[in-house]
Amino acid sequence: MADVQAVVFDIGNVLIEWQPERFYDSVIGPERRKAMFAAIDLHGINDVVDRGGNFRDTIHAAADANPHWRDEVLMWHDRWIEMATPVIEHSVRLLRALRSADVPVFALTNFGIQTFEIAEPVYPFLGEFDRRYISGHMGVIKPEARIYELVEADCGLDPATLLFTDDRIDNINVASARGWQTHLFDGPQGWANRLVDAGVLTKEAAQ
Repeated sequence: MADVQAVVFDIGNVLIEWQPERFYDSVIGPERRKAMFAAIDLHGINDVVDRGGNFRDTIHAAADANPHWRDEVLMWHDRWIEMATPVIEHSVRLLRALRSADVPVFALTNFGIQTFEIAEPVYPFLGEFDRRYISGHMGVIKPEARIYELVEADCGLDPATLLFTDDRIDNINVASARGWQTHLFDGPQGWANRLVDAGVLTKEAAQ
């Protein structure tokens, strides 16, 4: 296996928990939340934002199109930061340990332009990557092959030297097919173990 020349982090559910359903369960209750998500493809609407669509305009259009759920849909805009929480602290420590070890660290994330602007001052570590590949600015989202192609072209590294973690198997599968080293994220300890196995962190640094 090729030596790792850069480590690539997804952000949602790797560095920051992203659980809109949990937020809505706490605000409107599980039954009403289930009914709303069955009636409206909120994650599909969010994909529009992640492709670069204007956050406010996209969510307000969805609210206007679904008057029965208008107030709840608007929460996706007005209370978005409450859905993108809490920080996965061990993952942030791993990010910083890699940087301390002089290992280049990239972000590859489905994230809107405006939502990233909201998140960045709340989560300062989002500014600590060597390179950031934000889907909203790129106009393409994972798991489409094009976004991986753009990363490869920009960083200039052999795909086999990139070690990528993501919580979604569809995103992992496309990266693997392109020759990237991959890790399906199911918690920070497993990711820490993989980084140690890859030789980019010591066990002590991965704590």
